[in-house]
Amino acid sequence: MEKQFLVMNPAGIHARPANAIMDKAVTFSSRIVLQKDAKTANAKSMVSLLKLGVKMGETVTVVTEGEDELEAMAAIAEILQSHVD
Repeated sequence: MEKQFLVMNPAGIHARPANAIMDKAVTFSSRIVLQKDAKTANAKSMVSLLKLGVKMGETVTVVTEGEDELEAMAAIAEILQSHVD
């Protein structure tokens, strides 16, 4: 499953949102990847997420694969579209 999201957090995906994404991602058995341009990040790795360098207003693609991919997609989407400080 693949879907694009506009990042709404004023600071982009910095430490706190990256931590929130990682904390949620590890609860799923599915593979969860975020993509920006030619870069990809494992959603279960905070360092990987921070290396994407995503800023507010940029679009990221979320790819989920596995038995709970729908739930994983919904959970990550909620974080990306929120304003986690």
